[in-house]
Amino acid sequence: SMGYTVERQPFTHAGQTFDNLIVERKGKGRPGDIVVIGAHYDTAWDTPGANDNGSGVAALLELSRAFASTQPDRSLRFVAFTNEEPPHFQTESMGSLVYARRCKARGDRVIGMLSLETMGYYVDGEDTQHYPFPLSLFYPDRGNFVAFVGDMRSRPLVKRVKRRFQRAARFPAEDASLPGAIEGVGWSDHWSFWQVGYPGVMVTDTAPFRYGHYHQPTDTIDKLDYVRFAKVVTGLRAVISDLVDGR
Repeated sequence: SMGYTVERQPFTHAGQTFDNLIVERKGKGRPGDIVVIGAHYDTAWDTPGANDNGSGVAALLELSRAFASTQPDRSLRFVAFTNEEPPHFQTESMGSLVYARRCKARGDRVIGMLSLETMGYYVDGEDTQHYPFPLSLFYPDRGNFVAFVGDMRSRPLVKRVKRRFQRAARFPAEDASLPGAIEGVGWSDHWSFWQVGYPGVMVTDTAPFRYGHYHQPTDTIDKLDYVRFAKVVTGLRAVISDLVDGR
């Protein structure tokens, strides 16, 4: 309904067919440089998944709407991934891994990927934010910020994304470029892009390190902070504009 042609990328696993869903705005100046914005549309077993990952999918849809009539300099792809959650997580049947590998096999030059993951919960109280040790020594204890997380190779992208986001949104944000083996750092679809050498950044409210309803039946729409969530998405629109049209 936004005017895109939706491409299905089917693959089979254990006798079932799964689909990644892809729309694209082809770049006019540097079409060979590709920016991917992705979110997984499956949920963990026995949870409605309002935040994980209904919030990410909502952001994906709104951001794709914002760019539907634009003509970016670089190519811009919005991808809804299947099979991020267990039992597929970080296995051969993870939808984003299937997609990233096919990009690599085609020779696609993906210059950056943003994974929109569990983005809608914000709270101001003390001791509402937690981290794997020893990160609590360096980051705030109030869960009122959005986080941009990448591995060490993705550090330039992490820094660029946070810098542009804060100029546009004036919203609390933290960034982390860390070894992928640290708990939580690779817990979304950006991990799949790392596996084939593409830089990737997770955009998140930090999920289980803040959100007590993570992977629970109580992950329902009344838990989300829509005003702050909207501010985050607005900031991401500026980030994407910078990635596809900036230097």
